[in-house]
Amino acid sequence: MAIPQHTIDQILDRTDIIDVIGQFVKLKKTGRTYSGCCPFHQEKSPSFHVYRDKQYFHCFGCQANGNAIRFLMDIGSRNFIEVMKDLSSQTGIELPKDNFDSNKLKYKREAPKPKAPAPAVQPAAAEKKTASNEQAPAFEHDPFAEFQPQDDAFYGNDPFAAFDQTPAFEQTQPDGNLYDLLENIVQFYESQLPNSQTAQQYFKQRGLSAETIAYWRLGYAPEDWQHLEKAFPQDIEGLKVLGLIRTSDSGRDFDLLRDRVIFPIRDAKGRVVGFGGRALNDEIKPKYINSPDSEVFHKNQLLYGLYEGRKQKAQDWLMVEGYMDVIALQQYGIAGAVATLGTASNTEHLNILFKQNSRITIAFDGDAAGQKAARRTLEIALPLLNDGRELKFFVLPNEHDPDSLIRREGIENFRRLLDTAPLLSEFVFAHLTQNFDVASPEGKSQVMGELKQLTELLPKGGSYRYLLQQYFREKLGFSRKWQPQVNNDASLSFSTKIDAEEYVIAILINHPYLYIHFEPLRALISPDLLLFNILNIFNIIFDDLPDDPELSRYYALGACSAYHHELHNILENANISDYTSSPEQADKLAADFSTKLQYECLQQKIKSKKFSSLAEMRNLKQKIYEIGKKRSLTLLDE
Repeated sequence: MAIPQHTIDQILDRTDIIDVIGQFVKLKKTGRTYSGCCPFHQEKSPSFHVYRDKQYFHCFGCQANGNAIRFLMDIGSRNFIEVMKDLSSQTGIELPKDNFDSNKLKYKREAPKPKAPAPAVQPAAAEKKTASNEQAPAFEHDPFAEFQPQDDAFYGNDPFAAFDQTPAFEQTQPDGNLYDLLENIVQFYESQLPNSQTAQQYFKQRGLSAETIAYWRLGYAPEDWQHLEKAFPQDIEGLKVLGLIRTSDSGRDFDLLRDRVIFPIRDAKGRVVGFGGRALNDEIKPKYINSPDSEVFHKNQLLYGLYEGRKQKAQDWLMVEGYMDVIALQQYGIAGAVATLGTASNTEHLNILFKQNSRITIAFDGDAAGQKAARRTLEIALPLLNDGRELKFFVLPNEHDPDSLIRREGIENFRRLLDTAPLLSEFVFAHLTQNFDVASPEGKSQVMGELKQLTELLPKGGSYRYLLQQYFREKLGFSRKWQPQVNNDASLSFSTKIDAEEYVIAILINHPYLYIHFEPLRALISPDLLLFNILNIFNIIFDDLPDDPELSRYYALGACSAYHHELHNILENANISDYTSSPEQADKLAADFSTKLQYECLQQKIKSKKFSSLAEMRNLKQKIYEIGKKRSLTLLDE
């Protein structure tokens, strides 16, 4: 059974890991975590910790770790499918059933109709028609006459003959498959493009090359109201399931897409699942029509260009407005552009992109409508900005789309504009301050009030919420100024007077909310180190830290007062100016530094060969692999 990732994510979202593990382990709340004795190795003092906010468990002793699914698999020696069935039952989220899903893709094909012999024409009647110059009707009775012109566009030249899929002698019709039918329809639309000068001229005016048209499999839907029925007479049921044949209020069938250029839409596996059609006459409304949702096509879970971008191994991802923007950018050599399918961007769309890269950019028009769309997207995106995720806003000049902007600026300037697109923190500051006089106390107060509403949407407990508030306070003059220094070295060259662990302490005291990144070090560093004790204190106080940046520092210092002398020396010698650049940069540097230290600690433990069991060694190697992979991705991003 293949379970889609979005179904797994939904089940985990509805599963409380504390409730799951609490059935097997006696847990006690200790600060931000729940702790207990590890069920995977023998121990007397608790080293097993469960993090509710991260839905994650970790044992400091044997290094066992994972989510609720991994815990249930390990504790009961069960396979993935068995565990998913149990969690599916508990959460009420249905798993796909192979047979059922397979049946949903099938439809009943019709038997081919024998071709009737041409009726004999009486000589007198023939002479009469010839004399009056009348044209013979295409068929005896056309129930769709009110939908189409009197003259059949294809009379005397049948473009559908090549798509007659079933031999005349076949009696028993096998069931049709929706994916196969969609593939046949794509080929049909592609074959019709050379028949329309208007469609070809549209693509030519948009600057598309023949190679680009072929790569994106662009085509043309004829203006005939029944072209699909004629091309696929045995597949009417399948065409209706896909929504490509519609039924009018009077009960008459007609094709959804007519006289439009066609954009096939592919899913993550590259299968065609639907179509977008653009009218060739701008007076026709709506200008764009998409095939409706079906068993294989779900607009809210798809992005146009995602498959192609992944195929080209895109690293940077840009969400634009329409199909032509995606295609034009790809033709100019910019892979990774995607567009929604005629709908506003939603949580699902953004999560899909964040799975490709933790840093994404969204393009907007610079006009009022674009600003409104940007604000809406901002409110959707903020709850998704877990630590480590980064969002940028590429505001296009008025009256320009990416294609026209490239034509005006050139590809190199366009790339520069894209690379320097403002970070979310910069965009939000500009957005909130444009309507207020920030030189006055009242204006500053109003901006901070607006900011508070937005930061409430950010994930609770994350460092970015704190960093954004601190950034605004300092930009508005409530606190010391942010220094524009940026250190792009993820390893962070700290002062020679202090070591790496002490440098982490300096960061934590000055920016307590960055603890969220350094928390995993508790499982790895030696209990003899000062950092171990400081991290344990932060684990207890983190949920109670004040929102105000200055107060949070004093709170942290007070909680760590037992180590006053050691902290004084560290803070005097540590230079952490790199953490006062921007919220996104501070967040990223902390995450990268923590990952580096975790990797080094694990490598040292492996070299020491001090394992309590083979399971611990296996878990350590798996953790090193995961963190090493994460470090590689970080280096690629830089």
